[in-house]
Amino acid sequence: MSCQKVRKGSWYVYEPVGLDIFDSRTIGIKSGDLVKVVHPHGCPPPNTMGMAHIETKDGVFAGLVLTNSLQPRKARS
Repeated sequence: MSCQKVRKGSWYVYEPVGLDIFDSRTIGIKSGDLVKVVHPHGCPPPNTMGMAHIETKDGVFAGLVLTNSLQPRKARS
């Protein structure tokens, strides 16, 4: 299984896959929500073991998710 690479500070659409469906460790987000990848102080950087920390568009920390659950945001037309 290959893991998708994400970038700190970039915005993604949360679409849970794998363990994020069955054992979600996120707070206050649901499928289809816009989230931002963050790097909290003292935590491993994004993409470590295929995981990333995220926050909501309101700036509230939401938790740790699989990088494969983060889909690139579509460009507005």
